[in-house]
Amino acid sequence: MTSPDTPTAPPAPGAPRPDTAAPPRDFPVQRGCPFAAPAEYDALRAHEPVARVTLPTGREAWVVTRYDDVRELLSDPRISADISRPAFPALGEGEQEAGARFRPFIRTDAPEHTRYRRMLLPVFTVRRVRAMRPLVQARVDEILDGLLAAGGPVDLVPAYANAVSTSVICELLGVPRENLEFFRDVTRISGSRHSTAEQVSEALGGLFGLLAELVARRREEPRDDLISRLVTEHLVPGRLTMDQLLSTLGITINAGRETTTSMIALSTLLLLERPELMEELRRDPSLMPAAVDELLRVLSVADSIPLRVAAEDIELSGRTIPADDGVIALLAGANHDPEQFDDPGRVDFRRTDNHHVAFGHGVHQCVGQHLARLELEIALETLVRRVPALRLAGSRDDVVVKHDSATFGLEVLKVTW
Repeated sequence: MTSPDTPTAPPAPGAPRPDTAAPPRDFPVQRGCPFAAPAEYDALRAHEPVARVTLPTGREAWVVTRYDDVRELLSDPRISADISRPAFPALGEGEQEAGARFRPFIRTDAPEHTRYRRMLLPVFTVRRVRAMRPLVQARVDEILDGLLAAGGPVDLVPAYANAVSTSVICELLGVPRENLEFFRDVTRISGSRHSTAEQVSEALGGLFGLLAELVARRREEPRDDLISRLVTEHLVPGRLTMDQLLSTLGITINAGRETTTSMIALSTLLLLERPELMEELRRDPSLMPAAVDELLRVLSVADSIPLRVAAEDIELSGRTIPADDGVIALLAGANHDPEQFDDPGRVDFRRTDNHHVAFGHGVHQCVGQHLARLELEIALETLVRRVPALRLAGSRDDVVVKHDSATFGLEVLKVTW
């Protein structure tokens, strides 16, 4: 027993705080509608924009829901993305342990993060991505030709959404695309909140084994692809170790295909349920770039990807996030903030000043966002134009939604025409 003057040890990072005024809410929360942020975000934004939550791991962290706060937080130099920090607010059982082992560059801080980002940026510039339009269009047409020839019904998630996103990123890197479902399986396991560290390590180990073989070949015979570029410019001169190269390639594939797969499938479902929007795009294809940005805002599939730790005390909306506490910037919360977006639940392809944060914000903003936009534009425009009779096969209840993955989306979307 201690006296009132006896000093007490500070709580461990992420541990429950005995002085918290109200019990923290459980997080994450499921979406009631796949085309909107969880309803709880509105209440948090209005009454407790910086709120304490309990994660599936049992740790506590903070969530931030206001647009201005999310942007401020993600651009604050006092915030850390380092997954090895004890209070990192991992949402999956094995996420932090596996992440600390493999060190994906999106979960690191400067100068380490800056070095990796500079390696990849030249491949994802606006100019380079624009030059890829004919290639992406050819891949999309090839995949859709196969679907139409085979006939419906078909599950659009693996047969179109995953096929498009995985084919494009594999083409960019120089990875054979014979087994597209292999890459989907790797992401499904490594991105699941229920996977153990051993399961994540096994899935990523299979991916790294495939990539290591390709790296060995590119040492001998370089080609015009990203793997060859990283091998000749960074691995061979000793600027990267083999483990660092494999981790960089692995996260580029996972991140490059998973969010785009989710966006293609979820956007298609929204258009099928809102035929007037489908018809608007059919009448005026020039709307597609703006439509893609609006769909990115509304759907916000990467909602809780920005996991951070406060390196120092940070004040937002009158609350102090103490140093060494985990914090999650909720992108769907920000993208549905009525202070920033008029009638945020409305899908408006003619919305102006759509400065959403679907790709994050600050130094960790998605390096592949220009390629993602291009893929979405072409995949959706081609589907709308070439398959005017597209419809759900079966009932709406047959659509399977992913709630327990790092990226929100659909598991099954059966369609016919």
